[in-house]
Amino acid sequence: MPHDLRVLDVTRLASRLGRGALTGIDRVELAYARRFLEGNVPALALLRTAAGVVVLRAGALRWIAERAEGAPLPARRDLLARLTRRGSPVQGAVETALRGFALRRAPMALAGVALRRAFAGRRVGYYNVGHSNLSGRMLRALGGVPGLEVVVMIHDTIPLDHPEFARPGTVEPFRARLAAVSAHAHRVIHITADARARTEAQMARLGRVPPGIVAPIGVTPAAPDPAALPPGLPLDRPWFVALGTIEPRKNIGLLLDVWEAMAAAGRAPPRLFILGGRGWAGADLLARLDALPPDGPVRVLQGLGDGAVAALLAGAEALLFPSMAEGFGLPPLEAAALGTPVIAGDLAVTKELLGDYAVYLPLEDRYPWQHKIEERTENPGRLRGQGMGRALPAWEDHFNRVLSLE
Repeated sequence: MPHDLRVLDVTRLASRLGRGALTGIDRVELAYARRFLEGNVPALALLRTAAGVVVLRAGALRWIAERAEGAPLPARRDLLARLTRRGSPVQGAVETALRGFALRRAPMALAGVALRRAFAGRRVGYYNVGHSNLSGRMLRALGGVPGLEVVVMIHDTIPLDHPEFARPGTVEPFRARLAAVSAHAHRVIHITADARARTEAQMARLGRVPPGIVAPIGVTPAAPDPAALPPGLPLDRPWFVALGTIEPRKNIGLLLDVWEAMAAAGRAPPRLFILGGRGWAGADLLARLDALPPDGPVRVLQGLGDGAVAALLAGAEALLFPSMAEGFGLPPLEAAALGTPVIAGDLAVTKELLGDYAVYLPLEDRYPWQHKIEERTENPGRLRGQGMGRALPAWEDHFNRVLSLE
């Protein structure tokens, strides 16, 4: 029978408020919050805090969504927040505000009892789309609620497929979360066929492969807003854009090699705008970025709003996407939506999503990248504005697919 109550786990998105630009996973959780608020099935939220678990009224979804989109954050912290979030005043203030929406609260030791009481007599769909709060303890507590289905989105398994690209100390915790999903999920949402194959291969090693569906996440590019660009940003010659968090798998070092080679050959290189905050990256890459001359052709721009990012993407000769591992990869689709050409690494997932719209190059060799960039620089604007030839993934299609299985 269909669910008569939807519960969205907001643990990740609540923890991200006040911490800069939203990541791709944050945006997925935000899209779910908005969709559940608009739906014709009642919705609640579930939040894991340092003090335990909280079931929240639907108003919490709206409160979180508004603050994720820029509404001011509160400052007041209650006594519990001052005790449990001493080193994180913003998180403490967020949890204080959200406790005002609480229907039921309990320490983790009593989570199972609290959840059974909160959802008694309901046919509940619990949705976790943020890779957070996926402990075996939490999922066992949820699994003990009669009539509740656990639905989890797994974006990728990069920490297990490519541990060399994982932040130190994160591989085994990720394996434990995936093992909990393998054991307890009723259904898994995969965002590409490639991600499904990789995830199910990892789950098979862990013991159980839950039923799964493929439902690509929606792409909603922002409108370009040139007025939002930093004052004085030099746009006097062709430029390229690299977009995404700066971390090892994004392979930004390859692009720095290309620009250094062009300069060494005596050419005036085009501009390269690297748009993204610093994640975790090796000391060598950070040193190279720190050594970039402030008036040079390569600029790292952090903290730009969506409209400014879209403006740079729309005017670029191409988006450069030499990523070495992805579960989805939003930037190429956002570029395609704006008619901006894409030069990408030869990844199966990118080909699945973009087809022949992009140019695919080997990831281990800078020479094809340099050749293609120089070719585009010599013929500026020639390929911009061409259509993708296929529809972009849409949120409506995603939710039609996911929610039709309730």
